[in-house]
Amino acid sequence: MDKNKFYITTAIAYTSRKPHIGNTYEIILTDAIARFHRYIGEDVFFLTGTDEHGQKIQEIAEAEGVTPQAYVDRIAGQIVDIAKMLNISYDKFIRTTDDYHVKAVQQIFRKLYDQGDIYKSEYEGWYCTPCESFWTETQLVDGKCPDCGREVKKTKEEAYFFKMSKYQDRLMEYIETHPDFIQPESRKKEMVNNFLKPGLQDLCVSRSSFSWGIPVDFDDKHVIYVWIDALSNYITALGYTPEHKGELYRKYWPCDVHIIGKDILRFHTIYWPIMLMALGEPLPKQIFGHPWMLFGEEKMSKSRGNVIYAEDLVRHFGVDAVRYYALHEMPFAQDGNITYDVFIARYNSDLANALGNLVNRTVAMIQKYFGGELNGNTVTGEFDADLQATAINAVAEVRKKMETNHIADSLDEVWKVIDRANKYIDETTPWILAKDEATKGRLATVLYNLAETIRIIASLLSSFMPETAAAIAGQIHAADISYESVQAFGGLPLGTKVGEAVPLFQRIDVQKKLEELEAELAPSVPVAPFKDYIEFEDFEKLDIRVGRVIECERVKKSEKLLRFILEVGSETRQILSGISKYHTPEELIGKNVIFIANLKPRKIMGLESCGMILSAEYEDTLTALTTIKDIQSGAEIV
Repeated sequence: MDKNKFYITTAIAYTSRKPHIGNTYEIILTDAIARFHRYIGEDVFFLTGTDEHGQKIQEIAEAEGVTPQAYVDRIAGQIVDIAKMLNISYDKFIRTTDDYHVKAVQQIFRKLYDQGDIYKSEYEGWYCTPCESFWTETQLVDGKCPDCGREVKKTKEEAYFFKMSKYQDRLMEYIETHPDFIQPESRKKEMVNNFLKPGLQDLCVSRSSFSWGIPVDFDDKHVIYVWIDALSNYITALGYTPEHKGELYRKYWPCDVHIIGKDILRFHTIYWPIMLMALGEPLPKQIFGHPWMLFGEEKMSKSRGNVIYAEDLVRHFGVDAVRYYALHEMPFAQDGNITYDVFIARYNSDLANALGNLVNRTVAMIQKYFGGELNGNTVTGEFDADLQATAINAVAEVRKKMETNHIADSLDEVWKVIDRANKYIDETTPWILAKDEATKGRLATVLYNLAETIRIIASLLSSFMPETAAAIAGQIHAADISYESVQAFGGLPLGTKVGEAVPLFQRIDVQKKLEELEAELAPSVPVAPFKDYIEFEDFEKLDIRVGRVIECERVKKSEKLLRFILEVGSETRQILSGISKYHTPEELIGKNVIFIANLKPRKIMGLESCGMILSAEYEDTLTALTTIKDIQSGAEIV
């Protein structure tokens, strides 16, 4: 009999930077789901990968002085290494720079163009480079990107557009008739009410202002924009092209579930289904928008200095502790959070105390009282049935919750068994039973029940904490921890010789570990070497003033220069400054800036620059210096 097929994907990781634990959470979550479906006997295909094109990547690569391909090769390599470190069991890793993907995307674009779903026009509006999203004036929030809150740039360029509105009603009907298509329910309401009901605008699907992307093969001025490129990976990885549907595609599509972050829900629940409708292909069965893992109450951000990386956590706490925290501390529909002190508290209470102590003392007692051998299970007592029922019921409960992606709730079911087993030790008091030869038969049964319960715990943990599950099975010498083996209590054979009691998780000294982490992970701020001392008289030669920006614009044919007109008291001053990559003209108009007023004028690109605006430089960023208060322009800096 053929196994049930199960196809699961992550969103492919954007290669603009090394991912932090908030980004990495998604692949841990998806891996646990994939492992569980393998565990229950399904034929699983688990896809992950990297999204490697776009203006943001091109700009970062140029700033580093490397080619975009060299840059994404490095970041993709880091992402593969992180997946390996976290014991991720993916079946395929796709990169959007892979040749087969590039060719398939070009064919998809051409098909949509040939059938009239894509047309050429011109775009004028606001563009957010980090989000790779276009916005109208009315969609901006306080003049900034409504998704990420960053600055946007006024953009006008020729582009190809996809007729989203053509498929809007069909998509609405599909969502209404497939209630599980978008999960959780709150995400579905957000998409329908905020985007579909107000009406869809046609989607920009090509760019002509940068070159790092898949070329439109019939119009070499354009590259295919991120959404058709990146979203198509879910089918191109299976060998799909419009002309040929590969064997893997025929076997596994439609996808059972796309696991994605809630911040890219619109692209997956609106753009992607419409693209598939236009291609005449089935839609995925479900799109699950998981919440964010926050640092305390804030979204992780390198600029905020609140980023935690998976390798730091693994180095200090181990792989399975990181997997456990990520899976258990993220609610089904609300954001979770991570801080080092909360992580350590959970490690000590759940892993070292509850799970670790249960396994350690059970194995130690079997060694102490019976030379390591399980040799009886016939002298029953009043607490046995409840322990056995708790363990076996958990098998069904974990499956029920995993089939609806309630991962944290599934782990709660496992911990109910762990807690019940620890209570069973207190109820049966093996150390007292061991004192009387007449109760040795009862002691043998108690220890067998504990060992068998631990075997079931190991089986249930194998999807979430595979190394720990294997270590537990190794300590009790359980040859079989398969799903089939835990459908009934009693699968551990009598006569089994357990191993040595080795602690699974060593309890952590909270204060000591926090001090160690603070010392090791405190941000190291590189400071440029200080210049030689100067005399005070040399400083006095500089005339540093405050100027109010009354005009600011980009200098034509220059990628770096902005032209400023400053109000300096009753005068005006023109200055050119190479900070256009870091500031937009709009954000500077009306601001007070600090400038050197007595620098000899010079011509730059045919324009006279009379002074120098002062900026602070850190890493790859320049920030124009401004005043805290709205001081009078022309004021002297002393």
